[in-house]
Amino acid sequence: MSKLHLQNIVDDISFENLPVKWQGFDFVRFSKDKALFDFQQNALKNALKALHLFFKDRNADKKELFDHYKLNGLEEDFDYDLKKKQDSKTAKYLLEYPEDYPIIKNKISYAYFINRMSFWMATGSGKTLIIVKLIELLGKLIAEKELPTRDILFLTHRDDLLDQFKSHVDEFNNFNFETKINLKSLRDYESVKRENALPFGKNEITVFYYRSDLISDEHKEKIVNFKNYDNSGKWYILLDEAHKGDKEDSKRQILYSILSRNGFLFNFSATFTDPRDFATCAFNFNLSRFVEEGYGKHIYVSQSNISAFKSKDDFSLIEKQKIVLKTLLLLTYIYKYFEEIRKVDNSLYHCPLLLTLVNSVNVEEADLELFFRELERVARNEIRADLLKIAKEELVQEFRDNTKFVFEELECTINADLASKLDYEDILKYALNAKTPGSIEVLKIPGNRNELIFKLRTAEKPFALIKIGDISGWLKDKLEGYEINESFENESYFRRINRDDSDINILMGSRSFYEGWDSNRPNLLLFVNIGVGSDAKKFVLQSVGRGVRIEPQKNKRKRLQNLYNANEVDRQLFEKAKNLILPIESLFVFGTNAENLKEIIATLKAEKQDKSLGEAFILNPEAQKHLLLVPVYKNSERIFAEEKDPQKYSISREDFDITSKFYGFLGDKIALAKYDCEVKVLKKANESFAKKERYYDFNEKNSLFEPELILGRIFGYLGVKSKEFDKFKELENEIVHFRHVRFSDGEKYQRILEALDKVKNYPQKATKEKEIDEEFERTKNKEKYKKAIKQLELDFQPEIKYDRLKIKYLANHYYLPMIVSETEKIDYLNHIINVDSEVRFIEQLEEYLAKPNNIFVQFDWWMFSKLDQTLDEVLIPYYNPKENKIANFKPDFIFWMQKDKRYLILFVDPKGTNFADYQHKVDGYRKIFENKVFLYNEFNISTKLLLYTNDIAKVGENYKRYWFDNFDDFEDKIKLIL
Repeated sequence: MSKLHLQNIVDDISFENLPVKWQGFDFVRFSKDKALFDFQQNALKNALKALHLFFKDRNADKKELFDHYKLNGLEEDFDYDLKKKQDSKTAKYLLEYPEDYPIIKNKISYAYFINRMSFWMATGSGKTLIIVKLIELLGKLIAEKELPTRDILFLTHRDDLLDQFKSHVDEFNNFNFETKINLKSLRDYESVKRENALPFGKNEITVFYYRSDLISDEHKEKIVNFKNYDNSGKWYILLDEAHKGDKEDSKRQILYSILSRNGFLFNFSATFTDPRDFATCAFNFNLSRFVEEGYGKHIYVSQSNISAFKSKDDFSLIEKQKIVLKTLLLLTYIYKYFEEIRKVDNSLYHCPLLLTLVNSVNVEEADLELFFRELERVARNEIRADLLKIAKEELVQEFRDNTKFVFEELECTINADLASKLDYEDILKYALNAKTPGSIEVLKIPGNRNELIFKLRTAEKPFALIKIGDISGWLKDKLEGYEINESFENESYFRRINRDDSDINILMGSRSFYEGWDSNRPNLLLFVNIGVGSDAKKFVLQSVGRGVRIEPQKNKRKRLQNLYNANEVDRQLFEKAKNLILPIESLFVFGTNAENLKEIIATLKAEKQDKSLGEAFILNPEAQKHLLLVPVYKNSERIFAEEKDPQKYSISREDFDITSKFYGFLGDKIALAKYDCEVKVLKKANESFAKKERYYDFNEKNSLFEPELILGRIFGYLGVKSKEFDKFKELENEIVHFRHVRFSDGEKYQRILEALDKVKNYPQKATKEKEIDEEFERTKNKEKYKKAIKQLELDFQPEIKYDRLKIKYLANHYYLPMIVSETEKIDYLNHIINVDSEVRFIEQLEEYLAKPNNIFVQFDWWMFSKLDQTLDEVLIPYYNPKENKIANFKPDFIFWMQKDKRYLILFVDPKGTNFADYQHKVDGYRKIFENKVFLYNEFNISTKLLLYTNDIAKVGENYKRYWFDNFDDFEDKIKLIL
């Protein structure tokens, strides 16, 4: 797999360093019920960074951007070679545009296709929300003349996906009054362009849409000829899963590039195959990352081989029954835990569901029929008496032998005692919604040709649903002799399957509906005769992606542990539920050929070449002896307008003057209607313009000269709800980044792992040395002694240098070991210390600790830890004026120190003084912690914030007391609070 070159490039670009007009967007809000997650916001920010890089920094010069890629390690040859048959066949369309795609030595350089970016997004990660928000950002930047004016075209390959896109746009439009997206069919392009000369007005964005698979080089009833819509290649094209992998795919990819040759191409997919898409990937949040970062269920791939369904003879009857029993037992097992969870909180999680996907539906002895027949035998209790016991034993044994989840270093453990006690009555109750065995009867929904519902005659509620393309064949050929009744209701059972009152526990279907529907409910995914060929790879990955969604509480789509760490669920609820949630937070995948299934899912890992190093780190045993506290916050009931000492809003004097005049021109009533703000915010705005020195910071040098926009931001600023300090709590899972260190270079992985072990185990050296000395006293064998001592020095080391990395044992660090990079550009390892200012801080800290009388020896004990900006939850809330919201300041380090009953928490953030927003972060700290002492048990808690730099001369006088550039100064600042 090609490296993700574009993401590596934009990751080094600070979003805060983009011009103001590229930052002041609302990245969170989508609709009344939807807000964007952090990763979705980051995808949009990466998109803006990449667009700015191309259109502003490189003046839309493709060759310059391509050279930038090469300077950042692009070595792959992506040129189109016209001597190669495959390339020449697809590239023939390029030959019609010689000025845009010049041929040099029978090749067309990939430089002419570099105006593109891809987004590798897991199924279920909300790609459509990102696409709609990206359209909003494009429209606004075009209206502000920050991006060249181009038409916008959205393409996807199915009508239902187009309908889904339209639905999301409607949802967005209904909630966002400032911006409206107008959707138009591509076929109406000419008439729309004639009627609307300005498609990007201040508040309206025109977006064309069409089926991607209907873009071609000919014109038919629905198929359109791309040349009729060429528009001189001036398109921003957004592709959603617009690659089907058929024989026409390569041609269409060329056509999309031609249409956007003087614009930009955005490609969104969960399953890329073209290495060019990996190289130009601006944001990677594939299935692996989606799961690892807590947005999806853990994934377990069964070792059981259900190939019994491949055999049509009676010899495999027992095996087939056993397989169905295993899946029903596991479903019942999960239901038992779900029942206990609902006793904790009746709104938690989803009812478990077994999703069975088959390859054939209507043929003779179809896969769906074979599975259904075995399900029926279980329902009638027509199974061998000892078979249930054997199925339970095999199931328990499997989880003993195969304990790991895919993508995570996490044990998949089941309660063997509970599983062993499950009986047939449990299966009846939890899987079949019945108390006694019985024959299956069929419910048919009037006018619905896609669904069949099944219930036992001995039960009141249905338990299973078949969703296929056309049920008529089944009614005629497969269900002859069954009692078939019409449902009293016309409502689709499939559409309400996500509702809490859905009775369906087993959903059966074919490959036709793996896309276009969303559900949190699947906990078991059973592939029958699917996944045995390479053509099924995408289907399996997409299906697994459909099954991993999770929503422990309404509109909270992360696993409960992650929600607790982010303070989105309270501790009491988490403590009650935490030992019950693993089964309901897992997706158990079974397949016809287990080895092939494992290989397919492992494909994603192989593509990234990422391996986890999380298990190589340990919590420092010394840290576990001490009380480590972190702050917790709660939402304030007050708004900024009601603050006694408001944090100042940064603005240039020119912008203040024109905005103040604009406000006076509007008047209160019009301003109230236009900006829809509270009356108390309006009154405070009046006061702020009258007492400008109290409310405004005039250090801002850049002027926008957009009074309408600025006034809206001021109202937003005054109406922001802040966060207040709540309490200190013991550190639990707020520092976890070392568990997520990933490695993307297979050749170096083993050597790094060995080095980590040697440094991590360094404290054992003294014990081992003592053992060697004692053995020498007994044996007096000098040669053996010398050899053992030499090996000891190799096996236990306080620091190892390898490939620009320093792996360190720091006795007072929270976890062991620590990895420090000598260069900021280590592209195969993440979540380590690789920022220059942080590296310098660690080096100087080590030098300072070598002094015998350093400040730390005055304490009874002290510890510190590196903090990660993305994964850790140790933070200080502050007002960010650029985004006009409360943001989280996450310092790079936290120190804990105790002396008698005095307890100090020190936040340290190394950075360059050119980061102007440090002032707002310090202001946030001041507001919450400055000059305050907090009580925790018998301790008096004080806090301190220090910023480290190598050039303190550039720091403003008002903030100088927070900065240090040497450890003598650091020591003096700590002494002030002792």
